[in-house]
Amino acid sequence: MISSLISLFLKFSAFSLLAFGGINALLPVLYDLSVNQEHWINAQTFSDYFAIAQAAPGPNLMTVTLIGWNVGGVLGAVIATFAISWPSSIMIYFLQKSILGMQDKEKQQAIQFAAGALAVGLVLSAAWQISLQINNSMAAYLLTASTIAITFFTRWHPIYLIAIGAALGILGFI
Repeated sequence: MISSLISLFLKFSAFSLLAFGGINALLPVLYDLSVNQEHWINAQTFSDYFAIAQAAPGPNLMTVTLIGWNVGGVLGAVIATFAISWPSSIMIYFLQKSILGMQDKEKQQAIQFAAGALAVGLVLSAAWQISLQINNSMAAYLLTASTIAITFFTRWHPIYLIAIGAALGILGFI
């Protein structure tokens, strides 16, 4: 178990340095690491953890915390949460300090806008990759497409979409 916790800490610490745009931006990589490479969880558990993390209030790194909990209980959850947080927090602290210290405000604003656009692009790319990995039926693809359309064209709260997906799953349509 100790070797699993050490592996969890090292891999999630390295993962943290790549998580530009948040955990959701790198969900396909997290999926591959957790399900295919390390076999900490299976695909269904990954989907369940992601759904729980999205439905719960708070930061979206809860998926990582739940994976850690699956690997090593409460200690695993603490290790995973710390590992995913500490490298990027230190890096962002110094990066933000450097950006805010720039004399040229136009360059400063350009960097901030570019970072925002990059984060949005990474999240959209991750959503696409995850949908390809976890959708396993035409009904699941239809639900994904419907959710995208409803999100773009309405102001529905996401919890309604989660509830619809859950109901369809319970009824056996997905």
